[in-house]
Amino acid sequence: MSCRFFVVTAGAVEVVRTSGGTETLVAVHGPGQFGGDVNMISGRRALFRSRARDAGEVIVMTREQMVALVQNDAELSEIMMRAFILRRVELITSGIGDAVLIGSTHSASTLRIKEFLTRNSHPYAYIDLDHDADVQAMLDHFHVAVADVPVLICRGELVLRNPTNPEIADCLGFNDAIDQTQVRDLVIVGAGPAGLAAAVYGASEGLDVLVLESNAPGGQAGSSSRIENYLGFPTGISGQELAGRAYTQAQKFGAQVLIARSATELSCQRRPYAVAIDEGQRVPPAP
Repeated sequence: MSCRFFVVTAGAVEVVRTSGGTETLVAVHGPGQFGGDVNMISGRRALFRSRARDAGEVIVMTREQMVALVQNDAELSEIMMRAFILRRVELITSGIGDAVLIGSTHSASTLRIKEFLTRNSHPYAYIDLDHDADVQAMLDHFHVAVADVPVLICRGELVLRNPTNPEIADCLGFNDAIDQTQVRDLVIVGAGPAGLAAAVYGASEGLDVLVLESNAPGGQAGSSSRIENYLGFPTGISGQELAGRAYTQAQKFGAQVLIARSATELSCQRRPYAVAIDEGQRVPPAP
């Protein structure tokens, strides 16, 4: 469940990360400041907990009210979206999130998981078996053997041994806010630059848009270290940054992106048409 959006008008609100029964202070918001990061836009579950440090007052809004404000007030939208994006960048840079990856640089599966988390802009901490002297204590705490690695620890509770990308997406709640049974105005297969552009244009015109992506937003372009022939960026831009901007922009207008789910079949036998995905589910379903 995504948390509510709040603006502090008096007092202070602490943002803390809880893991293994311990708490780490992440940030403190004072009067005039607001909480949240890009998960507010996507509707994913919150990474951290918020609590009042002392007596005060806050303005509280539902996610739907906050998204409507972002879509209709250009000035507030610029302030809030910039803060959300920069906060997520800081979390990724600092490795502060709800996931810990234990692996080895010599493991192909470790590299796959790191790429999946990075390209989906999800902050995580990485512990290298080959260089971290204290890793054995963590392995013992979670009853993990060296043969089990790579291991992903979600929210300090769930231990996934060499998980697949869909298992990671499920554990971290990438798709929790998406109703996969809802009939959509537009279903887009693939969240590459073209797919994300279609999502932005469709959602900005009021269409109910769902994008199916088998791996991470950006497609092949998202893995490019530098793109210099893309319209509007004369000095160039990294593929990851371009994909992140387009992904956030699509979500800002209300488009939803189903991560780690592949389209396997287009069913046109009856209306509405349906797109089958990995697990045999159909999006949108036939009546």
